[in-house]
Amino acid sequence: MNGSLRWGFTAALCAAPFLLAVLAAAPADAPVADAASRGDVEAVRGLLQRGIDVQTAQADGMTALHWAAMRSDLELAETLLYAGANLEATTRIGQHTPLHVASRSGQPGVLRALLEAGADPHALTASGASALHLAAGAGSGEAVAALLDHGADIDAREKTWGQTPLMFAAAANRVGPVSVLMERGADLEIATRVVDLPALDAEDRAAAYRRQEVLDGFRAAAPPLEQTGWQPTASQVQAAIRAARQVQAFPETAKQDNEGRRLSRGTPRDYTERVGRQGGLTALLHAARQGHIDVAMALVYAGADIDRVSGDHTSPLQIATMNGHFDLALRLIERGADPNIATDGGATPLFAALNLQWAPRARYPQPRAHDQQEASYLDVMEALLEAGANPNVRTNNHLWYMSYNHCCSESVDGATPFWRAAYATDVAAMKLLMAHGADPDIPTRAPEPRRRRDDNFPDPSGLPPAVPGGPGVWPLHAASGVGYGEGFESNAHRHVPDGWMPSVQYLVEEVGVDVNARDHDGYNALHHAAARGDTELVRYLVEKGADVMAISRRGQTTADMANGPYQRTLPFPETLGYLEGLGAVNNDNCVSC
Repeated sequence: MNGSLRWGFTAALCAAPFLLAVLAAAPADAPVADAASRGDVEAVRGLLQRGIDVQTAQADGMTALHWAAMRSDLELAETLLYAGANLEATTRIGQHTPLHVASRSGQPGVLRALLEAGADPHALTASGASALHLAAGAGSGEAVAALLDHGADIDAREKTWGQTPLMFAAAANRVGPVSVLMERGADLEIATRVVDLPALDAEDRAAAYRRQEVLDGFRAAAPPLEQTGWQPTASQVQAAIRAARQVQAFPETAKQDNEGRRLSRGTPRDYTERVGRQGGLTALLHAARQGHIDVAMALVYAGADIDRVSGDHTSPLQIATMNGHFDLALRLIERGADPNIATDGGATPLFAALNLQWAPRARYPQPRAHDQQEASYLDVMEALLEAGANPNVRTNNHLWYMSYNHCCSESVDGATPFWRAAYATDVAAMKLLMAHGADPDIPTRAPEPRRRRDDNFPDPSGLPPAVPGGPGVWPLHAASGVGYGEGFESNAHRHVPDGWMPSVQYLVEEVGVDVNARDHDGYNALHHAAARGDTELVRYLVEKGADVMAISRRGQTTADMANGPYQRTLPFPETLGYLEGLGAVNNDNCVSC
């Protein structure tokens, strides 16, 4: 343990008994508020008759009137109001007035009394929420109506995301407040603030780059003998900070400079570029995200745009599907929602339904609402296809929510729903997609190389160079175990149990894919099956003509892939022996041995 932390912890322990003794000996600072917190009206009256100040707040700013509102105690509230309690007193944390507290309780009695006594319906909490926001979220249509009757702004927007009271109600599945707000004319199409994460990240990176550039200039200008162990002066640090702020003043230039540096290094899109933009949610998108069927359909019936998209181009149908709210998705399809609206990442509702069912083990909690739905993912897929969904739409990049610790999960950049079904070894989904015109010969996109190949070492695969953006991984590779020999893919990958053989058989025998197709790394399906130790599938592929002697761009034979090609991936002796018996060379490059 760090010494200063240890000392601080010890000192805190020593001081604790003293502090407790002081607190225990201290007299009550807010007796009226204390009595109100217990709901003791008679004690409150007695204290007031003795002249005790009704305004005195507890340590957190809670006054007696706050407690009356919290307890929804109308008799107590009227007693305090008669005694002149301050209507606009705020808590220390959150800056809640008694009206805010009453609104959160959802009981209209005290709320009306406060409004009639002159409480300000426009007062805002520290986060910019009004009493109407809180009442809408609490679920009381009467409280919402009372606030509107006293002039509350029906479309007020809180500070953080710009949410309206209607959004608060929609997200919390408050049908009553939603109905009242719509009847009173709430704007159904207001959207929350959009945050451009790549732009913000580019600003930060460009500013940091410029700051370091200035500091490096100061270091270079120092005498040679002083450059070792050189530290900037306070004025030099300030100069570097000013230079960085100038960069942040021109965010578009910063974004272009950052993109230029990324391309010059040949590095793939980073996390923020894959996430893109957040926000831009309407009330309908809030309801659809949470799966609130009654609220969502009420908004649709009232005229909310069923295809209004968010900041990253996510439609209500997409957001419902990707979160597993399949029953709501079917209702939206019935109402005419467009099944072909894709997100900025290129994911359509068709892809989303399949991807959710076989969502990888990811660093992000994955939705499980689909486990409680009457409709299955295949029901949703069929409804989407019947409604005209295009089965051949490709994603634009690897979806950020499929990431697993930056070590696993095969890239789905350029994947179609059919490819995703193959990756899940889901024959039923593949057949459904084929029946509606899916193209089984669309691969993912080859990524940009992480480093340039040394021309002095020719590609051992004998294949033409892989082209970034060209063919990456074909459905056959996805169905045979792509990634298992290149990392910890098995930690993340989820698929139909025992689906390897049936899916490969379907692709080879019924679809007619090329059994010797090579992916962008030069692997064929045999390589991937061998990496999993799947001797049965290896034998099948050999029987169908798969090339046992194929070599990857990394120089790995099919036998090498069965011989522990990656750390903690143990060899599979049976598979290895079978391939060696067919002539595959074992280069004895076991990494995990």
